[in-house]
Amino acid sequence: MTMSATEDAAAPGGPHRTALTIAADGSYAARLARHDDAAGSRFPERWTLSGPEPYAVPLPGGQPEEPDSELLPLTDGRVLILRRVADRFTLSLLYPTGPGTGELLLGTVAVPELTLLPPAPDGGLGYALAPGEQRTGLWLVHGGADGPERIAEVPGRCTGGAWLDRDGRLLALDRELDGRTKTVLVDLERGGETGPLLQITEESNDRLLLADPDSGLLLVRSDAPGHDRLGWGVLGSSLPVRFPDCLRPAGLPSGAPVTLTPFAVQPGQVLAPESCAVAFRMDAAHATWLGVWRPSGRGLRQLPAPAGWLAGAGLWTADGALLLPYATDAEPCGVARMAIPLEPVAPVARRKPAGVAGRPVGGRSRAGAPYGGGIVPDPGDTDNRSTPSAHPKAAATEPRRAPAHPRMCRPVPLQQAPLAAR
Repeated sequence: MTMSATEDAAAPGGPHRTALTIAADGSYAARLARHDDAAGSRFPERWTLSGPEPYAVPLPGGQPEEPDSELLPLTDGRVLILRRVADRFTLSLLYPTGPGTGELLLGTVAVPELTLLPPAPDGGLGYALAPGEQRTGLWLVHGGADGPERIAEVPGRCTGGAWLDRDGRLLALDRELDGRTKTVLVDLERGGETGPLLQITEESNDRLLLADPDSGLLLVRSDAPGHDRLGWGVLGSSLPVRFPDCLRPAGLPSGAPVTLTPFAVQPGQVLAPESCAVAFRMDAAHATWLGVWRPSGRGLRQLPAPAGWLAGAGLWTADGALLLPYATDAEPCGVARMAIPLEPVAPVARRKPAGVAGRPVGGRSRAGAPYGGGIVPDPGDTDNRSTPSAHPKAAATEPRRAPAHPRMCRPVPLQQAPLAAR
């Protein structure tokens, strides 16, 4: 199998920064690109993905960017940039102005640590986390009335971040508190009111890696089975989290371990989480490749990534194609369209939703409810084999918006969610 060596490959199990951030509607993307000079200095670059073919526009400033600067593309074509300057952070909007770069300073935030959250569903707002040892500030850094403003404080140290609805109301964060990490829900329409979302056991460390608002599919990492495992559940379901063996691939022949990180879910699968295809970044020492899986399948397909893949970046189209952006010397801005055949989806019996104290728990239209606790190891899902396919030529495509869905209800705390009969 051909594997792609990546510049930002880290030790398995370590954090990975996505090399390219894609806007909420798939229209634009942004990354820190490198100059051809000897120092390899960096500059912001905006990609346009919605036209007949992708193209890149450099947005250099007056001086090279630091490696820890963060970018967030907006759906209007501007790029939000977060820079550390001495003991504070500055936020600006970048946009092309003929031969140069326009920059609009939004303000500064005086905190020890600040990191941008994933693009908000509306595509026009920007949020950031300011983690502390005891409390974490949630900041609206673009779209407010008067510059960056702190809109909520969450007890504990929070990381991660995943949007659970298309309205941009419900945000999931991984919170470390009292020595344990659990995923909590932050309701932005209730002033940042916080409640539990993911707690498989009281003693486990449970993190949310990826959430799909259309189907309610959740990808999680937890040590509830005894060590860190990847699992999946459904937002609003009362069934326990499942931990398929195929998401625990064997290491390379050399013995090097392999780390899986989900980065894209097939959209539009309303009420059908079992049929959602999920794309994984697969990392080993000095190599990165692609994995594709869905809950109704019995195996993880392992595929070669295109040369120059900006690892961890990509999106599914509504018609089921996986788009992977890449940059090479010959083609500095390209998008590979991969049509990946998947096994037929077996019919899944719909389950009658359960209710607690008059409040909804199950059902996709009631996806505001967290799913029940428990562990299902899925010992039968042991087929890790896959057939590598030839990589098709890059083609241009315009990502589509996912369909609207019903407004989410206020969630029921996990401890109140019953386990349905299997």
